Amino acid sequence: MRAEPETIRSYLQLKEGQPYDAAAADRSLKALFGTGLFADVVIEMQGSTLVVKVTENPIINRVAFEGNSKIDDDKLRDEVQSRARQVFTRARVQSDVERILTIYRRSGRYNASVEPKIIKLEQGRVDLVFEINEGDVTGVKRITFIGNEAFSDGTLRGVIRTVESAWWRFLSSDDRFDPDRLNLDRELLRKFYFTEGYADFRVVSAVAELSPNRDGFFLTFTISEGERYKFGEIEVSTRFQGLDVDTLKSYLTMAEGDWFDSSDIEKTVSELTDVVGSLGYAFVEVRPNVRRNKDTKTVDLSFEIQEGPRVYVERINISGNTRTLDKVIRREFRLAEGDAFSSAKLRRSQERLRALGFFEKVDVSAAPGSAPDRTNLEVQVVEQSTGEISFGAGYSTTAGIVGDISIKERNLLGKGQEVRLGLSIGTLSTNIDFSFTEPYFLDRNMAAGFDIFRTSNDRQNVANYSDSAIGFALRSGWAYTEHTRQIVRYTLRQSNIYNVQPWASPVVQAQAGYSTVSEVSETLTWDTRDSRLNTTKGWLLRNTIAVAGAIGTEQYARTTADAVYFQSIFDEFVIAVGGSLGVVVPISNTYIKLNNLFFLGGDTLRGFAVAGVGPRDAGTTDALGGQYFYTTTAELSFPLYGIPKEFGLQGKAFVDTGSLWGNQAENFGASVLDSQLMRVGTGIGVQWISPFGPIRVDYSFPVVKESWDKTQNFRFSFGTRF
Repeated sequence: MRAEPETIRSYLQLKEGQPYDAAAADRSLKALFGTGLFADVVIEMQGSTLVVKVTENPIINRVAFEGNSKIDDDKLRDEVQSRARQVFTRARVQSDVERILTIYRRSGRYNASVEPKIIKLEQGRVDLVFEINEGDVTGVKRITFIGNEAFSDGTLRGVIRTVESAWWRFLSSDDRFDPDRLNLDRELLRKFYFTEGYADFRVVSAVAELSPNRDGFFLTFTISEGERYKFGEIEVSTRFQGLDVDTLKSYLTMAEGDWFDSSDIEKTVSELTDVVGSLGYAFVEVRPNVRRNKDTKTVDLSFEIQEGPRVYVERINISGNTRTLDKVIRREFRLAEGDAFSSAKLRRSQERLRALGFFEKVDVSAAPGSAPDRTNLEVQVVEQSTGEISFGAGYSTTAGIVGDISIKERNLLGKGQEVRLGLSIGTLSTNIDFSFTEPYFLDRNMAAGFDIFRTSNDRQNVANYSDSAIGFALRSGWAYTEHTRQIVRYTLRQSNIYNVQPWASPVVQAQAGYSTVSEVSETLTWDTRDSRLNTTKGWLLRNTIAVAGAIGTEQYARTTADAVYFQSIFDEFVIAVGGSLGVVVPISNTYIKLNNLFFLGGDTLRGFAVAGVGPRDAGTTDALGGQYFYTTTAELSFPLYGIPKEFGLQGKAFVDTGSLWGNQAENFGASVLDSQLMRVGTGIGVQWISPFGPIRVDYSFPVVKESWDKTQNFRFSFGTRF
């Protein structure tokens, strides 16, 4: 026996010389069972002797799992409490069974079953084996809404996160029942109705019922929509002397008579807080007072701007960063120790930390400091992998078949530095590049880095030649505001025009050979887009000015500018309107080489082939590039009704216009076709944000063109990274 007699006696509440007490014997029995050491305990009187008989629990020799393929042994072993060399207890094993079932339920397998098996060994040991029947994934068979009149079931299914099971959702887990996701769905419904004007909306119940054969769930949301409200009177008041209320009203994001939208209230509170804070009022609190008028179906708003509590940041405590240096986190904060506390700046600091992509989770909260007017900022982060190795494959009518591989580290040595090595090989182009970026050069809010590159392009189908370039670039960039950024770059490259065919244009033949470009450029960007992919609103304005000629063989000045505006008009319909223009002129050279000119067509002017528009040799039809160009585009993105939203399919309808001109034929004695006529192309397309990368197919045709232009109706592009 492993337990010593004295150990057993220590749990007894009956002592020698005392009269027998049944209640004390019962308490002793419970105490011995509570140790977990014994499978059975008997306490009885034999004459005047108290006899305690115990049967010890065996020792676990090993813990094993059988029948599991979807969840590996290590993950299960981390969850169970039973361990080798521990005392076996049935209570602990039953608890382990429930833990294993919980893991399977989280992965959507509600019909999983677990049966513990005990294999007895010699010397009081046992093997504990959990036999698991994982079962199939328990999906969501049907989602039903009760009480909705303003919006259809299909619309509301598009609002919530959970989706009904279907064969095409094999790469998603949103069609598996998850109680936590059900709570999220309730909140998403509430936010949706509140932004649509239904201020009285509430979710009465959200019920999940398992089908009789346990192969799926039926979800039923019972809702009360209520009436739809509009904004009524909207007032702004302040206790600060010197603040102009009329000026503050210009920052309101809603107007009287607009449909009620709760998100507008949140935006206005944030906007007013930032504006008043920028005017020198450090302690600001904006309180929105909402009053619903059920008779008139209006919501009156009053934004009260008052002085908030005078609180200063005492300390910023950071935890969870085992790799990333503290200064990398601190430099993203809009608050520093000693600053006046601002909830708006705290939110912005958390957004900037999340945008780094270094952390799986970021939680920033305020905690009491050493005094009532002091607060500590507690920053808790969970780091994630920042190294990436990606392989890519794709095809487009512009670049042909392309394969690439890149290795990137976004947080080198925990300092926030980025390094990348990339190789792209295609049927028409090859590119090798290495880049390094220090986002805070010399601990200033200024990025600096360099690029080393080598490229080659097959332009035989365009102008009967090939070209290549090798060089490096030094760059530095800084932000003026949250949306405005400037980049200065110096590039030195050596280019070569080779494989010039004997029948190529005299313009092309005369430019065969090497050239050296030393270029300084400056780019100013204003970007307010809400997303880089599938943008729904915002502006992108960009201007680049470049000058070459300090050293090298080429001297020219070039400027390009482009602008695009995105706006969601209604129900996932987004219109994008933009344009671009460019000018390049020689400084002292008599002409500009082909690889420094502009080419137009393909993605830049749909309906026309790559380099299909612009100056062209009259005899060989080689594209010769141009010095001046402009383009405009208007594109409507819209959902494809009848196709599930999660497919990621979008329809496109577009109109492109543009022109390219400015030839240098007089330098080579060639006869060149050139025109400033505005070309027009229009068409439709489909874009699929697939699990394998973005795929787009366009059909376009030219409406206005010159007789020598090269046209192209179908354009297809496919690319992926994994």
